[in-house]
Amino acid sequence: MREHTDDAHDPQQHPELLVWLAERQAAFEHWARTNGSAERWDFGPASLEPLEELVRERFGTLEDVFGARRDEFVQGAVWYLGETVRRARGLVWKYEPMILDETAPAPRLFAPVHQNGTVDTPCVSPVGADESAGQYPLNMLCRLLMKHDEIGTPLEYHLVEALEEPDDDFEDFEGDEDHEDDEDFV
Repeated sequence: MREHTDDAHDPQQHPELLVWLAERQAAFEHWARTNGSAERWDFGPASLEPLEELVRERFGTLEDVFGARRDEFVQGAVWYLGETVRRARGLVWKYEPMILDETAPAPRLFAPVHQNGTVDTPCVSPVGADESAGQYPLNMLCRLLMKHDEIGTPLEYHLVEALEEPDDDFEDFEGDEDHEDDEDFV
């Protein structure tokens, strides 16, 4: 895997990330009114339940969410979820595009055409940690619609779980090389 390493850009200061964050923050009030009310979206743990309900109502599969990742609703939901987790856990936004194909150019943030094996979405992560310690809000939204894991074990994921500190089992699973091609971990 080739990481896009532009020495001029700290993942917290990546120009595309900064533009995206400013756009999302500016669009938040409209997004909030369109999806309930501004009071509903207070960045508290309880606000993740209505967000989860909206995602489940609008989309049937994780592929549907992923396919709509550039749409206004999903963009707002990604930002709102990430911002809620960031505030609750003292994390920071980061963007470090990565790609498996060494010959391909690094992807742009939320690239118009997603290539398998790329990371083109932002994450929230502890200060100083690399992106492997990050939580990717788009993936969390997609995870809501996963019914079973790759070996058929039923899954029931809720967004409020993103507010919990990852346990050792989760960290071990995340680093398991057998899962590096799963969309859920991209």
